[in-house]
Amino acid sequence: MSRIGLLSILFSDPISFVVIAIGLIISVTIHEFAHAFIADKLGDPTPRYQGRVTLDPRAHLDPLGTIAILLIGFGWGKAVQFDPYNLKDPKKDIALIALAGPVSNIFLATILSLAIGLLNLNGGIATILVTIIFINVMLAIFNLIPINPLDGSKIAQALLPKSIALEYEQFMHRYGTFVLIGLIFPWGGSGSPISHLISPIIDFIVGILSLLWMI
Repeated sequence: MSRIGLLSILFSDPISFVVIAIGLIISVTIHEFAHAFIADKLGDPTPRYQGRVTLDPRAHLDPLGTIAILLIGFGWGKAVQFDPYNLKDPKKDIALIALAGPVSNIFLATILSLAIGLLNLNGGIATILVTIIFINVMLAIFNLIPINPLDGSKIAQALLPKSIALEYEQFMHRYGTFVLIGLIFPWGGSGSPISHLISPIIDFIVGILSLLWMI
């Protein structure tokens, strides 16, 4: 995540700062909208009543998460609330709602990659799109980590056997946020553990998408 380093480029390259900040805001908005949209389609009107089934960034940006975006290069949106009692199959539907966010980011990254290749884009426009592609892939993979409050924890609960899932949920509810914070921040001079874990996956997916740029 530190690879974006928004704060470090604010004064040295303000144009890049603006491009990356906008890309992050778009990515977070798409991500949270997807959660709300799927929850609504699965029968829970809660996100619609709260005004979350919209692509207006103001409905999805979390103040602290937005500050984190500007300071450390990644952050989070306002969590989409839903009522599991309105879902027909809560275990499966909750996993689908959680998965919708990362899938939406990969989908957007794929569409933008196709646009670069099919429209033969290059120069500044291509650079901006590549930046947004990377951000979306990063956001998707980061959120698939099975640690609460990330989407991956809800997906893991749906996949685990019932007895293990309950223990996992209780542990994550109590300690997940602390575990996540501990893994996000750098350990010594070697960078954060999460960065080491997901960077190769991000690079692999971006590498595949880059093949579409040459269509």
